[in-house]
Amino acid sequence: MKIDRVMRTAPTLAFLPLPLLAMPMGLGGAGLAWRQAAQTLGVPGLVGEALLALTFVVWLGIVAAQAARWWRHPDAFAQEAANPVRLAFLAAPTIGFMIVSAAAWPYAPRLGAALWAMAVPLHLLVAMLLLRRVLLGRADAAMLAPPLLIPFVGNILAPALGARMGFLDASWMMFGVGLLLWLIMMPLLLHRFFAGPKLPAPLLPSVAIFLAPPAVGALALVALTGQAGGASLSLTGLAVLIAAVLLSMARHFAALPFSIVWWSFTFPAAAFAILLMVEDFHPALCWAALAIATGITGYVAWRTAMAAAVGTFFQPEGH
Repeated sequence: MKIDRVMRTAPTLAFLPLPLLAMPMGLGGAGLAWRQAAQTLGVPGLVGEALLALTFVVWLGIVAAQAARWWRHPDAFAQEAANPVRLAFLAAPTIGFMIVSAAAWPYAPRLGAALWAMAVPLHLLVAMLLLRRVLLGRADAAMLAPPLLIPFVGNILAPALGARMGFLDASWMMFGVGLLLWLIMMPLLLHRFFAGPKLPAPLLPSVAIFLAPPAVGALALVALTGQAGGASLSLTGLAVLIAAVLLSMARHFAALPFSIVWWSFTFPAAAFAILLMVEDFHPALCWAALAIATGITGYVAWRTAMAAAVGTFFQPEGH
């Protein structure tokens, strides 16, 4: 959805787009990156904690707004949820919920653990319902787009956060779910890029999501094993390759009009920055990755805020 539009209709919650649910993922990823940077690079800890506090506020606001939309405009909500690509964003709130649990855990360990224990089953429920839809023959070829990794492979974030909270067995189980579904989904997604149909140009920024699974998977292995080793480094190598490919595509991304799909860049970039710091890469590379992730998140958040201020998200698309 292009957001540089002039409002022509009365604003209403009925048109609030589902992809906005990914906002807390991006903001929270940046917050966790700055929290890690406080340990690794010696930056002020206040930056990361402020971003994580903002993440909680945004998560609460976005989820509440979509819940109100579902209650007041069920037909409009159901129509967008039936979209084969946007359907995947229904899993974004539970990933945001996991990040909220990680934000709370250092200050209130029991609360953080309780939130994680609620977020993970909810995410599994969304993934289960989507997989059930596929097995019942209700899938659509258009579903094969990068956002589909959010519900199916988002499980791999759970162990990166939960292992340190004491959920070791559950974290290994979630790692298996996320890793195996990733190994299944990636060949299907890549086949689309080889054989078609071609990904619509407005969805091109969503290919940045490909960076998240190997980056978060490596972080999960470090959390589960307590150290960086061969397994985590193998996934780190893949993450570095994908990051290089994305950087080489920067000119193509810049040529596209800004849209909420650009939130796809934020969480993967932050996860990659965290990974470089955890794997003890050269400080210059860590600083560069942190700066890029922060710059992307800040720019996308600013453009989104400007669009929200003029009511873009409360009108039909194309108006």
